[in-house]
Amino acid sequence: MNERSINQRLKDKRVAILTANEGVEEIELKGPLQALRDAGAEVELVAPDEGQIQAFNHLDKGSHFTVDRTVSDVSESDYDALVLPGGVANPDNLRTHDDAVEFAGSFFEAGKPVGAICHAPWTLVEAGVLKGRTLTSWPSLQTDIENAGATWVDEEVHIDDMLVTSRRPDDLEQFCHQVVETIAAT
Repeated sequence: MNERSINQRLKDKRVAILTANEGVEEIELKGPLQALRDAGAEVELVAPDEGQIQAFNHLDKGSHFTVDRTVSDVSESDYDALVLPGGVANPDNLRTHDDAVEFAGSFFEAGKPVGAICHAPWTLVEAGVLKGRTLTSWPSLQTDIENAGATWVDEEVHIDDMLVTSRRPDDLEQFCHQVVETIAAT
């Protein structure tokens, strides 16, 4: 798809970026957020609590982002796709919020695109939606992903049906491209 075609297809798409209120890796939030907005999608930041999201640059505090909607106030039917940024603390925190886990899992039930980078697949492990799938992630998640019944691969980006996964911030450009392409194709 060319850029014009992608922009045309994304102009009516709504995408949720689900993150904890603290601990998201800033570059893994900003990259997909900007790529999707640049492609014409309406993007909302969804978190367990209203207010602010405290992003991190590895272990150092980074920027704040305003929460658009809380996870208790949204449903998968409000969106065309879901993106899960990483950061070690982010998905570990999300796993403790049943409504966030349920929200993430509902996109699989609906057959909608999901993008997850770095440690983000931990949320999907918790949602119980990975059995029989193939995906990539930060290498330390390999055992958790395999224990969830999925196959782990060491690839820059891996696409399994509507699931787009990537390993690390170094893969962000290709991840953002594939997420945009996958959402535009739906």
